[in-house]
Amino acid sequence: MDWLAAFVLGLVQGLTEFLPVSSSAHLRIVGEWFGGDPGATFTAITQIGTEAAVVIYVWNDIVRILKAWFGSFTGKVAKDHPDVRMGWYIIIGTLPIVILGVLLQGFIRDQFRSLWFVGATLIIFGVILGVADVLGKKVLTLENLTVKHGIIYGFAQALALIPGVSRSGGTITAGRLLGYDRPSAARYGFLLAIPAVFGSGLHELVSALKDGTSTGLGWGPTIFATIVAGVVGWFVIKYFMRYIENHSFLPFVLYRIVIGTIILMCLAFGILNPLSGVHV
Repeated sequence: MDWLAAFVLGLVQGLTEFLPVSSSAHLRIVGEWFGGDPGATFTAITQIGTEAAVVIYVWNDIVRILKAWFGSFTGKVAKDHPDVRMGWYIIIGTLPIVILGVLLQGFIRDQFRSLWFVGATLIIFGVILGVADVLGKKVLTLENLTVKHGIIYGFAQALALIPGVSRSGGTITAGRLLGYDRPSAARYGFLLAIPAVFGSGLHELVSALKDGTSTGLGWGPTIFATIVAGVVGWFVIKYFMRYIENHSFLPFVLYRIVIGTIILMCLAFGILNPLSGVHV
């Protein structure tokens, strides 16, 4: 049963990580079908798989940015070069989620995983995404990125510590409110997520190995789920980036509202227990 759960949860992680619908919320919800919450540790580790897909997708960007960033210290590349600035923006934008992730560790593993939180945030931040997408001016690209915008993006990403907000949804919403076009808002969010997700996933992995704690499903199924998530995620990100070039985020907004409403109704009628099976 653990291997079936691992396959399904890995599939869910891969399908939802890059869409503005919250992969952690979906893992939390689908986990109910397999006995309860798969846990924050399982979630963080499986996200390594989907971030590996991002690295493959934006590999040329990563290499170019790293070469320019390191080259700026030796004088080979001007400090105001766009790729050098992007390197600094990624670092700056990563700080909020690192700081808040440490400070709110207890809430992330417990209260934030309540299905009441999940249902409410799916709806609330879905509506905010819809408003942002409609009001966004769509005039800015990554060349217009500034320190101020990088920090705002960073705090938007940090909101994803709450299941139901969505990492991509939060950063895309911030980008649209700031006036960035859809592909630019999504692409910077993906770049910004790389250090944060890998850092979180590796931290959870090392901590679990050191403490001898469980990942929820066991190590074999967790590794399997991570691989499934990575393979599926690679296909999803390619389709998603093509889709948003000419389409709005309205389908995702409506989906979030429907799923969130169903969760809240199930909780109100006692069909679901808000903290059933919650563990680290």
